[in-house]
Amino acid sequence: MSNTKNELPFATSNYTTMLIGIAVILAGFLIMTFDSAEFGFGFLGLTLGPLVTITGFIIEFWAILRKPANS
Repeated sequence: MSNTKNELPFATSNYTTMLIGIAVILAGFLIMTFDSAEFGFGFLGLTLGPLVTITGFIIEFWAILRKPANS
Protein backbone atom coordinates (compact mmCIF):
# COMPACT_ATOMS: atom_id res chain seq x y z
CA MET A 1 0.00 0.00 0.00
CA SER A 2 1.19 3.49 -0.71
CA ASN A 3 1.02 6.40 1.70
CA THR A 4 -0.13 9.01 -0.80
CA LYS A 5 -2.94 11.35 0.10
CA ASN A 6 -6.21 11.04 -1.79
CA GLU A 7 -6.84 14.68 -2.62
CA LEU A 8 -9.18 16.20 -5.14
CA PRO A 9 -7.38 17.61 -8.17
CA PHE A 10 -8.88 21.08 -7.68
CA ALA A 11 -9.67 23.34 -4.74
CA THR A 12 -13.17 24.43 -3.81
CA SER A 13 -12.61 27.80 -5.47
CA ASN A 14 -11.79 26.03 -8.74
CA TYR A 15 -15.04 24.07 -8.64
CA THR A 16 -17.00 27.22 -7.80
CA THR A 17 -15.43 29.04 -10.74
CA MET A 18 -16.23 26.07 -13.00
CA LEU A 19 -19.89 26.24 -11.98
CA ILE A 20 -19.93 29.97 -12.72
CA GLY A 21 -18.43 29.26 -16.15
CA ILE A 22 -21.09 26.65 -16.89
CA ALA A 23 -23.79 29.13 -15.86
CA VAL A 24 -22.33 31.79 -18.19
CA ILE A 25 -22.18 29.30 -21.09
CA LEU A 26 -25.81 28.34 -20.54
CA ALA A 27 -26.77 32.02 -20.32
CA GLY A 28 -25.08 32.61 -23.68
CA PHE A 29 -27.08 29.84 -25.33
CA LEU A 30 -30.25 31.14 -23.69
CA ILE A 31 -29.55 34.64 -25.02
CA MET A 32 -29.19 33.20 -28.52
CA THR A 33 -32.64 31.61 -28.27
CA PHE A 34 -34.23 34.98 -27.45
CA ASP A 35 -33.34 36.42 -30.85
CA SER A 36 -36.56 37.30 -32.66
CA ALA A 37 -34.96 37.80 -36.08
CA GLU A 38 -35.50 35.16 -38.71
CA PHE A 39 -33.13 32.17 -38.28
CA GLY A 40 -31.38 33.94 -35.38
CA PHE A 41 -29.63 36.49 -37.57
CA GLY A 42 -30.18 39.42 -35.20
CA PHE A 43 -27.91 41.07 -32.63
CA LEU A 44 -28.66 38.55 -29.90
CA GLY A 45 -28.07 35.49 -32.07
CA LEU A 46 -24.96 36.65 -33.91
CA THR A 47 -23.17 38.96 -31.49
CA LEU A 48 -24.20 38.99 -27.84
CA GLY A 49 -24.96 35.30 -27.34
CA PRO A 50 -21.70 34.01 -28.86
CA LEU A 51 -19.64 36.59 -26.92
CA VAL A 52 -21.23 35.53 -23.64
CA THR A 53 -20.69 31.86 -24.52
CA ILE A 54 -17.01 32.42 -25.38
CA THR A 55 -16.60 34.32 -22.11
CA GLY A 56 -17.99 31.28 -20.30
CA PHE A 57 -15.46 29.00 -21.99
CA ILE A 58 -12.64 31.39 -21.05
CA ILE A 59 -13.83 31.26 -17.43
CA GLU A 60 -13.81 27.45 -17.63
CA PHE A 61 -10.24 27.31 -18.98
CA TRP A 62 -9.10 29.77 -16.32
CA ALA A 63 -10.76 27.70 -13.57
CA ILE A 64 -9.05 24.53 -14.78
CA LEU A 65 -5.60 26.03 -15.24
CA ARG A 66 -5.54 28.22 -12.11
CA LYS A 67 -3.38 26.85 -9.32
CA PRO A 68 -5.08 26.90 -5.90
CA ALA A 69 -3.61 29.39 -3.44
CA ASN A 70 -3.19 26.83 -0.64
CA SER A 71 -1.00 24.35 -2.54
